[in-house]
Formats: sequence, structure tokens, C-alpha cells
Amino acid sequence: MALLPLFDLSLRGRADRVALEMEAPDDSRQTFSFGELEARSNRLAHLLRARGLRPGDRLACFLQNRVEVIDLWLAGVKLGGILVPINVLYRERELTHILTDSAPAAVVTSPDLAGFLPAGLPQWDAAALAAEAAGQSAERIAIPADADTPAAIIYTSGTTGASKGAVLTQGNFATNGLALVTGWGITEADRYLAALPLFHVHGLANGLHCWLFSGCRMRLYQRFEHARAAAWFEDFRPSLFFGVPAMFVRLLELPPEQARAIGARLRLAVSGSAPLPAEVHARFRELFGSVILERYGMTETLMNAGNPYAGERRPGTVGLPLPHVAVRICDETGATVSDGTPGELWVKGPHVCAGYWRRPEATAAAWHDGWFRTGDIGVRSPDGYLTLQGRRSDLIISGGFNLYPREIEELLLEQPGVREAAVVGIPDAVRGEVPVAYVAVDAARFDEAAAIE
Repeated sequence: MALLPLFDLSLRGRADRVALEMEAPDDSRQTFSFGELEARSNRLAHLLRARGLRPGDRLACFLQNRVEVIDLWLAGVKLGGILVPINVLYRERELTHILTDSAPAAVVTSPDLAGFLPAGLPQWDAAALAAEAAGQSAERIAIPADADTPAAIIYTSGTTGASKGAVLTQGNFATNGLALVTGWGITEADRYLAALPLFHVHGLANGLHCWLFSGCRMRLYQRFEHARAAAWFEDFRPSLFFGVPAMFVRLLELPPEQARAIGARLRLAVSGSAPLPAEVHARFRELFGSVILERYGMTETLMNAGNPYAGERRPGTVGLPLPHVAVRICDETGATVSDGTPGELWVKGPHVCAGYWRRPEATAAAWHDGWFRTGDIGVRSPDGYLTLQGRRSDLIISGGFNLYPREIEELLLEQPGVREAAVVGIPDAVRGEVPVAYVAVDAARFDEAAAIE
């Protein structure tokens, strides 16, 4: 299914409803209705077409969260263009690679970020672009599209070699968003506090599309600021919050009475993009009275699995595959292993990207008989819950034994005073590899001898 008919549930079906709130540069509050977002993106689409953008052309976006990112996404879908969102923390090496590889017509940015971009590519200032677009027609341009029409190229983290651009289609985003809105019961009555970056699939594919498909009200922030988080929650009173584990760790610092008041209104708190320690899951439930829903996804597949909204949210697991997702757990030969046995997760479904941009060899290596090889090591329980144990490339083989960093990290996080833990393997002359742990601790509570033992 194409995206525009789903967007129209809100852009046209809820045109007069307040859609978006965000802070203006002068700290005032900006609000936009769905109808205003429809008109803004229509005008921008006319301007982009006048500047030569055609279906299939790429347009890079190097911006913090702001309304212009939403304008670009909507206008791109209407024009059949391909948005290339770029992490604002990237600098010369990453930026040069992504912009050379994707070859966009231009990059839309802002004065605070423009200086980091390599020379030689047209730069369009987001605010100036919006101001110029205001003089364009508000009539819609709608280039015919279907589920296979590319919508975005999002680059992977590049843990091995240069990052690869995952080509995500309108059908990928539509399938993912519909599954979440229906599975999580999101409606126009919800209030979504958004602090995830829109250049990341968690913020773009999950957050933005749950908002657009459901017609709920979104408060958008440039970034998560833990010092201001309590005020944000108390002022906006959200029912939905999507975050990463580090955000939930910082929320645990709130006073108990404040946390309980926030939790009483928060019907759904979703964690993803990194493993959520079981200890954080338990402490959040105790402090906020709300059970975090941990889920699992990746750039190439959007969301694969999640703990159920109605049902057991099992700490330490990423839950059950979504209805449209098929999962196999395989050994090194590609044979399916039995429940309880670790193996690589392979997935298949309409949520999986079309391949890697201009990387046919990498695409061929990642797909096998229609199954996408995630590179993640996991275990399935007899009742279907999935537990991740780390990346295949992170596996530590020590003295012939397979050691999974996630298991060691979980043990360390159970120790008093350990706030964060990361385990890596280093070469060892005798064992081949040995694990080394890096921990962030509360010195007053941490007992190093006990942790080592």
C-alpha cells in the first residue's frame, strides 16, 4: 500500500485538528493543524518540483527535529522523491560517504549544521526554503505511487566497513505503521511526546507514522533533555512515549511522586534501538507504575517484534514477531535451530527493505532465499518470545566457548551501583579472546570486588 492514502486519514480527514506542537526558537509554542501541514507540504512540493526534483530523485536532510523535516517527508512522498535523512552527529567522513553514495540533488540543512557539510553539493536552508514555499500553490501534487515506490534511503551504522543505504519503500513504512497503530490501539485521543530524532527509523518509521496514521496530537522536541523532561511530561501530559534505554535510565532519576504522576497518564512507554536492561525495566515499573514495552527493529526492517500491548511484557525479551513478520533462528549453515538454542535471526515480510542502495553484492550477501539475515543472535522460547544476545559480529569465542556480551552486561547491571555496562572481546594469547567490561558506576554504592566475583 502507498503512504498518501494513509496520511490522508489525518491530513484531510482531520484537517482542523491540532496535529503538532513544538517550541519556536524564541521559546514560544508553535502549533499546526493537520490541514496546515497538508498545505505546507503541498507548497513545498511545488517549489521542489520547480527546482527540478523528479520522482526517484534523492533529497538529503541534515536537520534537527523541526517542522520542516515533516514538510520534507510529506512533500517527498507526494512527489515520489526519496528522502535521505542524515544523523546530525555525523561529520566529514560519514557525511562525505553518504552524500557521495546517495548523490542527492541537494541537502536541506540549517546554519548551525551547514558548516559540517563537504563542499560541492547545493545546500538549501530549511527556513529559507519554507519561506519561499509559502508563495507557492497549496493545491496538491500527487505523483502515482505504490507499495514498491522508494521513500527513503537510511544509512546503517556501519559497524563493519562503510555504512550502507537501506532503500525503504512506501509499503515498508505503511505496513510497519499500520501494525503499530492497530496493535497498540493508538487513536486521535492519544498524546505523543516525541524526542527521538526523525533521522532515525525509531523516530521516523514508528513515531511519525503512528502519529500521522492515528491523528493523535504530537509534541515534538529537538532532542531529549533529561533536565527538562519532568517539565515536559507534566505540561503536555502524554499518553505515549517512545524512547531508547538511555532515556528511561535518566527518567529513573525523577522523584517518586513526580514519576508516579507521569506514569498514571502514560498508557504506553516503548523502548527500542538498543537492549533494555532488565533492571531498568523493573525499576521503571516500580517507580512509574507503568510497564515498558520493549521492541526490536533495525534500519533495514523497521520493526520486527515487540512485547504485546495486551499480554505479558517479559523483561529481557523483545517479545513476539509482529503479525506480518516471519522469523527463523538459524545456525551457521542456515539450518533452523530448536527453541532455546542461540542462532542468527532471519526475517521475511513486507516490512523488509528493497535492498542496499547501489550495493548489489551486499544485498546478495544479506538475503538468502527471500530471508533477510539480521546479523543478530537470538533465542526463541517455547511460547515464541525472542531474546537478543548480541550481534553475530560481537560474539566472543573464548577457549572454544561462545560468550554473549548481553548476558555478561545483564549480570553486571544487577550489581549495586552499576548504571551502565558494555562488554567487548579483546585478543588473548591463550584463549583467543577474553571479555572486557566497561562500566559507569555510582561510586558510593559500587563494590568492585563483588562485581568481579
